[in-house]
Order: sequence, then structure tokens, then C-alpha cells
Amino acid sequence: MVMTYTDSEELYLAELSRRQQESWPAGRPRVAEYPFGERPVTAYLHEWATRQPERAAIEFYGQTLTYAELDDLSDRLASWLEERGVLPGERVAVLLPNCPQFNVAFHGVLKRGAVFVPLSPLARGGELQHLLDEADPAALIVLDALWPVAEPHLAGRAVREVLHVGLAATLPDRPTLPLPDLLRAAAAQPAGQHDLFALLRGVTVRPQAEPALDSPAVINFSGGTTGLPKGCLHHHRDLIYTCASYCAVAVERSEHPVFLSFLPQFWIAGEDLGVLFPTFLGATLVLLTRWDAQAFLRAVPHYGVTITTLLVDQVDELLEHPAAAQTDFSSLRQVNAVSFMRKLNPDYRRRWAALTGSLIAEASYGMTETNTCDTFTTGFQKDDFDLLSQPTFVGLPVPGTEFKVCDFETGELRPFGEEGELCVRSPAVYKGSWRERRAESPGGWLHTGDSGIIDEQGLLHYLGRRREMIKVSGMSVFPGELEMLLGRHPAVSGVGVLGRPHERRGEEVVAFVVPRPGHDLSAAALSEWCRAEMAAYKVPTIYFLDELPLTATGKVDKKQLLPRLAELTGEAPGGGA
Repeated sequence: MVMTYTDSEELYLAELSRRQQESWPAGRPRVAEYPFGERPVTAYLHEWATRQPERAAIEFYGQTLTYAELDDLSDRLASWLEERGVLPGERVAVLLPNCPQFNVAFHGVLKRGAVFVPLSPLARGGELQHLLDEADPAALIVLDALWPVAEPHLAGRAVREVLHVGLAATLPDRPTLPLPDLLRAAAAQPAGQHDLFALLRGVTVRPQAEPALDSPAVINFSGGTTGLPKGCLHHHRDLIYTCASYCAVAVERSEHPVFLSFLPQFWIAGEDLGVLFPTFLGATLVLLTRWDAQAFLRAVPHYGVTITTLLVDQVDELLEHPAAAQTDFSSLRQVNAVSFMRKLNPDYRRRWAALTGSLIAEASYGMTETNTCDTFTTGFQKDDFDLLSQPTFVGLPVPGTEFKVCDFETGELRPFGEEGELCVRSPAVYKGSWRERRAESPGGWLHTGDSGIIDEQGLLHYLGRRREMIKVSGMSVFPGELEMLLGRHPAVSGVGVLGRPHERRGEEVVAFVVPRPGHDLSAAALSEWCRAEMAAYKVPTIYFLDELPLTATGKVDKKQLLPRLAELTGEAPGGGA
């Protein structure tokens, strides 16, 4: 009897590691790198403030916050929290948009040893009630304009301190970028109203003990696209490991890195790109409150932006923007893409390179539960290998992270090249909620609920959430794969795929498609294209929409797509709305 790799996890992982090492891109480190040692990210902030005190830590529409100022203000916030009786381990909820005060709050709460809990500024009613129930905070840091939204939900809670934050004092006399509505409204406020920085400058700094690496740091909420958001507790070790592993292999180094981020900082990816990575690398962060193409086009040459992350939707917008051709993009060294509604494809890459001279690549596979950024695709772009590898290519695990693929039902290992559940083991896997530690599965593996493949080279491919999998006549159809394929059609701007019951086939595939402006696209023509590009059982019934419903983080909200089917019942199968 011949033993196969799937008969033994130890043999499987050893063989997988061998294949992945052979596939490793040349010149990329194979271990996580900690420039200042394995210490909390707040220690990295202090180190950079000592080495480069006058370097800009945050650029915010013309207002500069240096590393010395960010370190000092967050020290003072930690001391303020101590004065107000907030103890290490207690939760501090933060209800702020993207702004320098968010970053000060993040580092100040962590320096105090308390737990930072970012809440979505878009949350309302029952949503906000649920988030506060999960966090049970001792203190709340809230934007003054959001206080009327938050106040009704504090009754009966043990919130001892509320710190109001205004944005007026953050604004420069002469903005360098177009101001969004939020900041224009803030500019009309009385000077000094709820000025967090002025308050903190009056606080006496009290020394705080450096947080232990295995102590609680942040509670991040999952997107809640298929249920109520789940609070995921991460420790200080999780945060610094995410930085050390991902930045080692996936961030192009430069002498003076300049990040630009508009991703919501309450969201796990926004936290990584807008707080953790810049601090870890001692980089300058150009921070926008939200996406704005005109602000982006001005910011890149003005600040010499070297690295940014864009949703593919925004890549499309920039490629069509009339001012883009006159913009100097020469500082850009790395542009990461996130495929939600639109999918990155070779045409986008070619057009982006022609416009900017830079390469654009898919960022990573990750989850809130793992502090995200679990894989990297850097080094796999030659001849569009990454974009042409089927199904969706997500690269290799970052150093220190392991994946395996198991049968959803039995948990048995699946052979290389066969579909199953992606399971991940990493130092950054969440520890549960603040109330209760996560029950460890055997061997420390997190079962993601995602379908995927590890191919013969040890490379990872993501198929989608298993609960979204569609069964057509017994055959498995993954919405993510079809969304990627449909996204390659030149007349398709956005797409969302889901299944609905069918009396003969069990389920049928439905695709909601947003046509690209200026293209004459019919359902019949698109169906014919699908039949040439995919197996017959995958060809969807097509409905056209003017726009797709999106979640707060830019993903297609499929919970809202289901009711749209009822509105379109007058359409014949394969017809358009």
C-alpha cells in the first residue's frame, strides 16, 4: 500500500512547503522581518518618533502631523484615559471617520493597554446597538456630528467617559486637496469646539507600561455581509506579525515611502493600510476621508505618493478621468488592487501601465478573523500569470502562515488541484471575542468557510464563500469565479452572481450586470459570450441593473440582490431588466 500526501497532515504540509519554496519569487524574503524586534506597534511609533521626529506621519488635506507629534499626542491620550479611570483591558469604542484623530486614538488606546474598538460611522439604529452590545465599552471617542446618533444607544451602558472630537482644528488655512463635504461642514464650526489636540496638549504625560504582546489590542468587526457583524479580538502580537510578514514580501521598499489611503479605517483593510503599515515602516500617510478621484490625482504628484491600494472600480474611474492624462504619476512604485464589484484583468493592467508607468496587482487574500493580508501575489505578474491563472489566483502564504485544503464535511485533506475548504494557521488568527476565547480547532487551524484550491505548484486559488456556492444539476458553481470571468467582458462594468431555486436543476445561476456606459450590450449577446467562455451549466440568467447595492466597504451586497429578483419576475429567462 502506497501512502499519499493526504494520508498524513505532516507529510502533506512538508510537501506543500517544498512546492511553495520552489515557487517563491526571487528576491522576496522567506521569513517575517521585524526591524525593531517583535514589539507592539506602539513601540515602533516611538522608535520612528525618536529617529525621524520631524518626518510627516500624516498629511491631511494640507495639515501635517509629524511622528513626534503623533507619538506625543497618543502618549497624552493614554494618560488622559488613565486619569479618567480607564483600565488596561477595558474597551474604548471609537466612532470616527478617516482623520488624524483616529490614528491618535488608535495608538493612545493601545498605549494605555486598553482595547481599541473601531465602529462604523455609517452604522445606525440596530446596527450600532449590536456593535455596542458586542464591545461593551468603558469609554467612547465620538465625532461631534455623530453624537446625536450614538447618544440614544448609551442608556443603561457602563460607558463612563465620552470624548467628543471635532475636525475644524485639523483643517489648514490653505488646503492642498479638494475638501469633502464632511470637512467643509467642519470648517463652518466655531474654532476650538471639541478640539481633541488642544485638550490633549493640556494633559500631563504619565509613563505607561509597554503592552504585552499576548494582551488584547483591537476588536475588529467582520463585514456582516451574511449576518450580524462579529467582533474579532486581536492581540498585539497579531498586529505586529501582520506588518512584519506582509511588508517583508509584498511592499516595495523605498527610502521614503509615502502611502495614500482612503479605505475606511474602521475596516480591517483600512486599519492595516492607514494605521499599521505606515507606522511599521516609518512612512508618511496621505489620508483621505473618502475616495475622491480629483483629490487622488492631485495628491499623488503633490506628496510624491509611492504606494496605494485601489478598488478596481476606482481604477476604472481614473482611467476614464479627463485629468488623468495630465497627471504626473512618476512617484508611484506599487499599486494594489482589490476586486469587489469590478475585477482586475489584463486590460486594466495594460491601460494602467500606459497611463501611470506602474504595475497594478491584486493585493491579498485575507479575513477579519486573521487580521487579513494572509497571502501575497507580488512577483507573479510576468505575462499576466496571476490574472490568467484559473480560478482566482491569490498567490502564496505570507511567511509564517500556512494553508491546507480540506473536505467540508469530513475534514480530510484534499489532493493538490482539488477544491475544498481553505483552512489557515497563523500567528494572527483572532482570539475570539473579549468575553470568550475562540475554541481552538485541532492543530490551531481556522476553518474559513471559503472554497479554494492549492494547485500543483503550491499556489492558492480562491473560489468564494461556500454558503454562496450554487449547485446546478449536482455541479458546483462559485459566484466569485463567474464574477471574475464576466468582469473580463469589455462592456461589463460590474457584476454580482447568486443562485436561486430551480425545479429541475436544483438551482440556477443568476447574474446582475451593470453595463459600461456607452456600450450597447444585450442579454442575448452576453449570454452567447458566456457560452463561449464557460461550461454550459455555469451560463447565468442575466439581468441588467443601473447599479449594484454595495456594503460600507465596497463589496456587492447580495442580501439586497435577492429581493431584486422579485421585482424582475416579468422578465423572461436570459432577458434583461
